[in-house]
Amino acid sequence: MSQRDLAAELRAARVAAPAHVHAQVRLIAASATPPARRFTWRRAAVVALPVAAAIAAAVVVGTRPSHQPNAEHALLKPASTFRAQTNGSGAAGAATVPAPSPSRAQRYGAYLSLRVPTAAGVSNAVKRALRIAASLGGYAVSVHAATASNGANADLTLKVPRGNVAEAMARLSALGTITGEQVEIQDAQAALNATDRLIARLQHQLAALRAQDPQTDAVKRQIAALTVRIEALQRRQAATLRATHYATINLQLATKPVPASTHHGHGPLHGLGVAFRWIGIGAVYALALGGPIVLLAVLAWLGARFIRRRREDALLSRA
Repeated sequence: MSQRDLAAELRAARVAAPAHVHAQVRLIAASATPPARRFTWRRAAVVALPVAAAIAAAVVVGTRPSHQPNAEHALLKPASTFRAQTNGSGAAGAATVPAPSPSRAQRYGAYLSLRVPTAAGVSNAVKRALRIAASLGGYAVSVHAATASNGANADLTLKVPRGNVAEAMARLSALGTITGEQVEIQDAQAALNATDRLIARLQHQLAALRAQDPQTDAVKRQIAALTVRIEALQRRQAATLRATHYATINLQLATKPVPASTHHGHGPLHGLGVAFRWIGIGAVYALALGGPIVLLAVLAWLGARFIRRRREDALLSRA
């Protein structure tokens, strides 16, 4: 008989244990200490609650709004043609600007920022600035003034003959305390000289065409085209000369802004209310994030308990 046949016969022959053996096995099973539970409610709570609290604290800290000032609340300075360079000294005195060249055409631009003590002083300074520009042969291009509860400001764009710009800046700087000044000078003489040479060449060609005899239709068209081009160059040259004749002064007048008083209206129990508020937020996060973890732990405990009972029942039935 082979080993396979012997094993098959042993499996088929179910030898029943004696009655005293069954009784002894039941006594041993009843008196045996139950195995220690690896997973209990207490252990699940000890593990799940700190994890949920840590996650909730991290989320609360990460989503807490910052108390830094927003960029949208920053004070926006009115844009000007020329950028201000604040000297930071705050000392009163006349603005020092370079004198324009008397022999060359230049585009001259200046910026002057002044601080005036009161809103009424800003209004008076605007009127005086307009009178100063008119007395020097200039005029105002634009005037923008505004008054608010915490101060006043005004932006003026003035045109003054280029030869009088130094005197204009000196007289305007006396209207308040200088907080910034800047001068930009751009030479235009080189472009005017090049335009003069081009016009001279075109006029020479025009004179040669007019001297031809007979005057054909092609020659007449060339004469007309050259005439139109010369006139356009002359108009552009005249416009450049007019632009360089006047200097542009951007004047800014403003009072020192008064910071608004911040009244929070917090009572004596404000801190306690804030504490309860954050405790409530933490509890909500703990419930939302720790609830699934606790549920999974309960399901795992129930599954382990069910499997253990099935194994005990199987062992007792075989006994």
